[in-house]
Amino acid sequence: MQAKIFHPNLRIIFLGTPEFAVASLEALVQAGYNIVAVVTAPDKPAGRGMHLQQSADKKYALGHEIPVLQPDKLKNPEFLNSLKSLKADLQVVVAFRMLPEVVWNMPPMGTINVHGSLLPQYRGAAPINWAIINGERETGVTTFKLKNEIDTGDMLLQARLPIDSNETAGELHDRMKEVGAQLLVQTVHGMAQGTLKPVPQTTPPEGWKHAPKIFTNTCMIDTGKTVQDMHNLVRGLSPYPGAFTHLDGKILKVYRTLPAADSPAPLAPGSWYTDGKERLSVCCSNGWLDLLEVQMEGKKRMITDDFLRGYRMQLLPTPAQISAQENDTSDR
Repeated sequence: MQAKIFHPNLRIIFLGTPEFAVASLEALVQAGYNIVAVVTAPDKPAGRGMHLQQSADKKYALGHEIPVLQPDKLKNPEFLNSLKSLKADLQVVVAFRMLPEVVWNMPPMGTINVHGSLLPQYRGAAPINWAIINGERETGVTTFKLKNEIDTGDMLLQARLPIDSNETAGELHDRMKEVGAQLLVQTVHGMAQGTLKPVPQTTPPEGWKHAPKIFTNTCMIDTGKTVQDMHNLVRGLSPYPGAFTHLDGKILKVYRTLPAADSPAPLAPGSWYTDGKERLSVCCSNGWLDLLEVQMEGKKRMITDDFLRGYRMQLLPTPAQISAQENDTSDR
């Protein structure tokens, strides 16, 4: 457990909703900071029974006797009055919605955010996803001060993380939330001590890389592109929202892939291969992509071996056999 750093006079309001934010909230609590309230999303119906579900941050706050605010609208006068009454010195935002200026500019020390990229690159709603989709080998976490335009405030601290060639967005997310939590504690400590010097964001020399919200058309596997591009797309969208293609007229979500070891085969992009036992592959523009974990429309997610046990496809020659046949033909 991290050693506690007590700043009894520093009052902090934490704004966050999903599990990603809980790691940061917990790190601040364990470091001894005075969290005077948690602001999170209203309870929402979910599950088969559509029962009201609390956010991950609300559950943590209630378990640690921290007051919780759940505004529908962030400009609601009653909510704003509640914020003012807490007399916070600093606000911390992790994985929350966009704040109006009247909120982020309220505390004297301002509001800081934990963002899942090496700013100024990958500003936007989905930095983890887009870094992987674009085939980056490195990403990171940045803490910065909020201002009007999203993700453009002065930077405070950064931490770098390598990205493995087969790592999914979910796996990177889990590593990043822990790194981000520790970086946040360092940032708050630096601000409390007055030792941090904010650095303005400037235009990157290599140009801008954006991280916009993910839409359905982003998730479609395009077999006209390269194997590596589609491998990156699949892992960048796994486990949520998931890349997809179509098989026998049904949606097939794909969660894990590997570029095939076979040499590129002379089949049209979009062609399928299966041995009926453990291999399911789709042909892209320059070779085969092996699908390792899939979910057919209306079915549960499963590894390809299990999927093929209950799904019958026409057996085709392997890519290697196709190449051998062509070579044999050309030698005659």
